[in-house]
Amino acid sequence: MRKVIVEAEVSVDGVVGGEIEFWKQIHPYHSVDVQEHLNDLLFMPDALLMGRKTYEGFAQVWPTRQGKEADRINSMPKYVASRTLQEPLQWNASLIKGDVVSEIRKLKQEPGKSLLQYGMGELTQTMLQTGMIDEFHLLVFPFAFGEGPRIFEQMGVTTLKLLNTKTFSSGVVALHYQPQKPA
Repeated sequence: MRKVIVEAEVSVDGVVGGEIEFWKQIHPYHSVDVQEHLNDLLFMPDALLMGRKTYEGFAQVWPTRQGKEADRINSMPKYVASRTLQEPLQWNASLIKGDVVSEIRKLKQEPGKSLLQYGMGELTQTMLQTGMIDEFHLLVFPFAFGEGPRIFEQMGVTTLKLLNTKTFSSGVVALHYQPQKPA
């Protein structure tokens, strides 16, 4: 069975991206070892899961980039959860139709590697509540952003089992968790 892995970059006070200013704060901490970590994660799955906002943002940026990371992300199949987008989608993407939970369960049953979701939002909340997330890969950056959406905002009580940690040269810390399945 394929795993669903969620990757998020977060400030030490729990704020996740979305605003340009947030990403301007993060990029100076993308040291060589952080970038290697992100590349390893990018080459682990064979497909991406995305909500509408991530899809729209990534689809504007990644097709304009070059290099092995861009080639990888641009060529991967992408499954997009959205109530507002219409087919056909661009950028090697397919709209998840019908019930998101049952469709992602089907994707998990297909042969292949893992499914990766970048960022956290409504899709993450739905997958977490239904026990579909197998791993969280969190990069915690050594600054407090002060305001903005929080990493587990509106997701209720979530118990996580720590699997691994790694500290990078820039002060970023990788936290690898496994959510404990709901009863």
